Amino acid sequence: MQAAVVTEPGGPEVFQIQDVPPPIPGPEDVLVAVHASALNRADLLQRMGRYPGPPGTRDDIPGLEMSGTVEAVSDRVTSWQVGDRVMALLGGGGYGGQVVVHERLLMPVPDDLDLATAAAIPEVFLTAYDAMFAQCELAMGERVLIHAAGSGVGTAAIQLAAAQGNRIFGTAGSDDKLARASELGMDVGINYHDADFAEVVTEQTAGAGVQVVLDVIGAPYWAQNLRALAIRGRMVIVGMMGGSKVEVNLGALMGKRLRVHGTVLRARPLEEKAALTQQFVSRVLPLFESGTVRPIVDREFPLAEVSEAHRYMETNANFGKIILRHNS
Repeated sequence: MQAAVVTEPGGPEVFQIQDVPPPIPGPEDVLVAVHASALNRADLLQRMGRYPGPPGTRDDIPGLEMSGTVEAVSDRVTSWQVGDRVMALLGGGGYGGQVVVHERLLMPVPDDLDLATAAAIPEVFLTAYDAMFAQCELAMGERVLIHAAGSGVGTAAIQLAAAQGNRIFGTAGSDDKLARASELGMDVGINYHDADFAEVVTEQTAGAGVQVVLDVIGAPYWAQNLRALAIRGRMVIVGMMGGSKVEVNLGALMGKRLRVHGTVLRARPLEEKAALTQQFVSRVLPLFESGTVRPIVDREFPLAEVSEAHRYMETNANFGKIILRHNS
């Protein structure tokens, strides 16, 4: 099969399209012909040699999600048939022409979505759903602060929170991204270049704060996040784009009785991933089918232009997901 291969750790130029051996399915695996994958920040780190894949994946073929069609099923597989349109969160390998996925980690592609668009769903929507609802137990009527409102996770989280009726605060670095995020359901947009988001939240909530913070930035936002949180608030950290080292004021945590969650999906065991996937299929996929939420795609690149796709992501110019198409 063909794959976009990292020839050595480095910049976007290190990718080459190569013929590599196809993956070998296990007894409960499904072989999927990949139609499209989507870029994630973890792909950039993996390309630079700073985020190795879990056991059983190739470090030189990134890709945390994909959409495609079932090519073959192993003997113990009961849920899928050849030709089914599927999508999945992966441990890696999405930049390859074929992947093997445990049958319990596959999800059906909604009928009204084309395969390229569906590739924008698994990583960001599963991350947003898990972070806000499974980890932080965001309840109807609560307020939530979502950082990087124009990112893939941000656009997914805004839509999921809006579908539940939450009041949504969001941050981004441009007024254009904030305007587009408002169209998805964000109530209050904050340009972090122009304002202290904790002050805006405090003012807009009459000092009450938000019950949940979804953070992908990390260290630079730590103190402001704590200031923005309400009594008994919850914060979940799903990324560290700005750094990982913080000086913790335990008094701030204790005084407000706050909870802080750190979470990743990639390293979780099969059973946890399967349980989350099945929850997502039953609770969130119907929202795609009804048109309540939708994947937000910024740009598509053919697999042969993977280096250009990575360069584009590094500019932070995208609003929503960047797609890598394997098929024309």
